[in-house]
Order: sequence, then structure tokens, then C-alpha cells
Amino acid sequence: MKNNILVINCGSSSVKFSLINVLTSQVLVAGIAEQLTSEQASITIKQKDNKQQSRLISPYDHLVAINFFVDTLNQLQLTSTINAIGHRVVHGGETYSAPALITKEVKQEINRLSTLAPLHNPANLLGIEATEQALGDLPQVAVFDTSFHQSMPKKAFLYALPYHLYEAHDIRKYGFHGTSHYFVANRAADLLNKPIKACNLISAHLGNGCSVTAIREGKSVDTSLGFTPLEGLMMGTRTGNIDPSIVFHLVEKLGYSLAQVNDLFNKESGLKGISMLSNDCRELEDAAKNGHEHAQLALDMFCYRAAKMIASFSVCFSRLDSLIFTGGIGENSSYIRKNIVEQLSLLNLQLNNEANLAMRFGKSGNIADSTSLSCWVIPTDEEAVIATQTNQLVIKETL
Repeated sequence: MKNNILVINCGSSSVKFSLINVLTSQVLVAGIAEQLTSEQASITIKQKDNKQQSRLISPYDHLVAINFFVDTLNQLQLTSTINAIGHRVVHGGETYSAPALITKEVKQEINRLSTLAPLHNPANLLGIEATEQALGDLPQVAVFDTSFHQSMPKKAFLYALPYHLYEAHDIRKYGFHGTSHYFVANRAADLLNKPIKACNLISAHLGNGCSVTAIREGKSVDTSLGFTPLEGLMMGTRTGNIDPSIVFHLVEKLGYSLAQVNDLFNKESGLKGISMLSNDCRELEDAAKNGHEHAQLALDMFCYRAAKMIASFSVCFSRLDSLIFTGGIGENSSYIRKNIVEQLSLLNLQLNNEANLAMRFGKSGNIADSTSLSCWVIPTDEEAVIATQTNQLVIKETL
């Protein structure tokens, strides 16, 4: 029986691959192709025995990268073990609240939704079409970042704009990082020894992109990312929440073009913009220790805004079971976690400093004091979710 799922996460200039055994959760082979739009395009393949190989590829496109990975699987005699292919697709709009078997109609809808995610959905579609060429006989499944948040009520997802803009043009909050929030919520339920439907959680996914999600009885009821991944928390290079009138001021008074404003808000702001140094939290923490004033300010703002968002989501509950940290920063920065939790004492959160310092590099555990609300560090595994959901859907479709 075929038990392996090929997971593909395709970006505009990168592709991540994982071949996962869904029975054991073991990653058999993984790879990443980077800088696909440049002459520096390279691919790195890593096997379960930690054997690793890297090389430049030409002509630097997604199809070449995917074909290289398929050739590697052929050489390892693993292609015949693949049951299906699961794709991360960023935007499913209101159409998809669950994974979908990829058909011509599904691809057309992913393409239509590219207007809502112009940097992501076209790249996801590239990955689907490239994989169809390379492995056309295998079923393919789209797993959407937005689907977990389709349980939000209207009071949470609507903007205070004229209602016809939602009806006619789909302008609303969608939320992202859904696969990550789904994974850590279910893992927290296991750790709490409670069914997920009995769990009330706040999940903070902190990385270069950041989001907070309120999960009531196992379902997303509010989230910080919005119509695009620009809303909400301060991030690596993104502004997060900002007065919309600043756009008009930049354009009308300071001479910015709309393209320049878009670039400013998405690529030059956040940690990078305030620190004037870097969007890398590790670099900023080191600089702050050495007295870099703007690095310290950037970290202070990041933690304050994260704590404020977490606290605001407490209105979604009459009872809260746990706070969760995940994502690259959430999983590895004891400094960031400490500074956020120290601003949440009204939620009955108290840190165990020793436990907090120990939770890094893939470790999972409760970093709260024994008298406190629990606070878990849980490494996310979006690829595992995609593999599992892909396998479940394919089995269901074949019954």
C-alpha cells in the first residue's frame, strides 16, 4: 500500500518539497529550491539519514526544480510509493473551507482568487501545473491557508465598509497561517488531555510573518491577518495595523506613488523599518544587548503589539485554556516570549523563566508557572497537516 504523500509549498521564487510517510509521520526526503528567478537558483536535497546535496539549477524555473526533485525520488526508488501530492495554496477565499481535490475548475478558482493574493496564488498554481507535468497520473490536493478561518462569524471578518463591497467584491478579513494554527491547536489539545472541541486557545504564530488567532471550541473565531497578510501585528518587514490615512498623506503630501507605498508597507517597515538594521529577530536581540537603541525599540514595539493583540482576543472567551507560541520567533526566542508574557499578567499568565529558556530548537513544553494559565511552545508542522489532510481526502474520494 502507498503511504507516502509528496507535499509542495511553492512560492514566487522558491519551492519546498517533503515526502512524508503518513503512517509514521517520518520525512523521507525533503528539499528546497531557492532564488528561482535568478541565475543563483539552487536546490538542496536532504535525506532522512542527513545526507545532503546542493547544486545550481538552470533555467531557474519551478518546472526544472520540481523535475529535479522527481528525478531524485526516481533514483531513490521512491516515486512508486507516492499516493498523492498535497499543495499549500495561500488563498481559498470563501469558496474553500476544507482541502479540495484539484480539478480544472479548482485551478480556475485559484487563479480567480489571485486578485486577493497576487504574490502567492499564481506561484501556487505554477507548482500545481509543474507537478502535473512531472507526475500527472497522481491525484493532487489543494490545502488552503485561509480555510481554517472560514468559521469566523461576520462580526469578526467584516470591515466597517459599505456592505456591498463585501457582497460584490469579496472585501473582508480572510486570515492566513491557518494550517499552522490548526496544527498547534490540535497538538495543544493533546497536551492538555482534552478533546479539541473542548479547548479555548489563543495561538501566536510569530515569524517574519505574524498572526494571532482566537480558537474557541477548536474553531477559529477571530484572527489578526486580514484581507491580505499586511494587517495585524508588526512583522519582519510589514507594518501591521496602521491608520489608513497615512496612505493619502504619503501620496498627496510626500509624493509617493501607490506602488512605492505598497513596497514601503510590505518590504521596508516592521522590525526592519524601526531598527534601520534588520528584520532578523536574532540579529536585533544581539544588537540590543550591545546598546543599539533602534533595535531595542523595534523589539519593544513588536512585543507590546503582540501582547496587545493577544489580550484583545480574550474577549472571544468566557474561559481560556492556554496561550500557544509557534513560528520561527515564537518557537526560538525566549526573549520575545518573556517580554510578551510579562505584559499579560491580567490574563493570569506568569512565566517559568527556566522552562522558557529551555524551549528552543524544536522543543515543545509549557513555559508557564504552575499557578498560571498554561503557555505552550509548540513547533508548527504545516507539511504534516498538508500530508495528513491530502491522504484523508484521497482515501475518501476512492471509497
